[in-house]
Amino acid sequence: MGAASPNRTPNGRSLQQCLHVVGFLDLFGVSMIVPLLNHHMKSLGASPTTAGIIGSCYGILQLFSSSIVGSWSDIVGRRYALITCILISALGYGLLGISINIYIYAIARIPVGIFKHSLSISKAFLSDLVSEKERPHVMGRFNSASSMGFILGPVVGGYLTELQGGFYITSFLCTCIFIINAGLVWMMPRTTDTANIVTPSRCVNLHNNLTSNAINTVHPSQESNDIMTNRSAQTLWAQIVSVFKKVTGVAFSQMWDIFLVRLLLAVAVMLYYSNFALAMEERFHMTPRMTGYLISYGSTLGALAGFSLGPLSRLYQYNIYTMLLHSSVLTFFSILLYSVAPKLWIVVLSSTFLAFSTSIGRTCIVDLELTLGQKHGSGTLIGVGQSVTSVGRILVPLFSGIAQEYSPCGPPQLGAVLALASIFIMYKSKSHYDWSAQSKHKRE
Repeated sequence: MGAASPNRTPNGRSLQQCLHVVGFLDLFGVSMIVPLLNHHMKSLGASPTTAGIIGSCYGILQLFSSSIVGSWSDIVGRRYALITCILISALGYGLLGISINIYIYAIARIPVGIFKHSLSISKAFLSDLVSEKERPHVMGRFNSASSMGFILGPVVGGYLTELQGGFYITSFLCTCIFIINAGLVWMMPRTTDTANIVTPSRCVNLHNNLTSNAINTVHPSQESNDIMTNRSAQTLWAQIVSVFKKVTGVAFSQMWDIFLVRLLLAVAVMLYYSNFALAMEERFHMTPRMTGYLISYGSTLGALAGFSLGPLSRLYQYNIYTMLLHSSVLTFFSILLYSVAPKLWIVVLSSTFLAFSTSIGRTCIVDLELTLGQKHGSGTLIGVGQSVTSVGRILVPLFSGIAQEYSPCGPPQLGAVLALASIFIMYKSKSHYDWSAQSKHKRE
């Protein structure tokens, strides 16, 4: 109790603030360019089928690479992995800026599909810096800072695209933002307190010395030098073997229930938004602009909800399982209410509750993953979680299309059923989660 936790040291606070800026700039740059991609593909002469294939390939790359890159960050160190991912993503967005045909465009999506995991690594970095009790609050603030970038980015991108050569200007600006972000990570202060920081050498030791014959152990107090030393001491093959064992260790662990809950909730929320604009037009005759305002309203509330994680955690006495269960119940009722809403004001009400419940639920489920699987390494766990969400992104277009054959309200109704299924799984696994919460209190 006498030692200050890392987030209370000057370096710990500075690192958190830097990572918040990194998250903001990351989503700010991405959200400028992503809404313009389909329009740009069309201008290059791509058919809807070609655009769909390229989009699916990007999703598949994200599916497989997120776990690998997350585990790799456990081995080589957060800072080095984060800089690498940001710079290679900048290369991809730079290639978009010179994509004069669909082939260059497709090539440009490959490095981004493989290495665009800077937010996941930033979350793993933050989880290393703070205690378990403070983690939900810190993660919530990071999500809020990132969401602010996602709110502002489309506005700037929409303005720039109206200029002559607007897409190329936006791509160049996005590339510059990512390069600045990499420089910011490079200049981040080194922390002097490594009590809660998973350095590469400590991470390898944590996993039973998977590559002990290929790694020269580095003293954990040398945080400013251990990344380069450890990286040079490892062969490429040793890193590959270590990544494989770490990812498979999570895949065959007893965490299937929390990952299944994450998948069901992610698919439920994505089904809610899958045909939102079309459903608003058919059900309430709303214009696309008014629908956009409603979506922005929900996004803004979701960003603000991240700041409530600290007070809520204290209110729930840091029982993250109960917070997740209650937020999932609220998500279920919000989606169900939207799917049967006869009036527009009910849709606005459901969007309000859903924005808070999904923001809180996303943070809680990441915290539970890190608590239940702490022996596997935070980078690996967050990466596998992102892969699970990527599976949902692949499944949702199919589920949404089938459900819309039944009714415009079909996708959210199916989403409500899946959210209810996640609640049932959490209830059945209650003893497992309660044990984790009790262990967490004992450690604190």
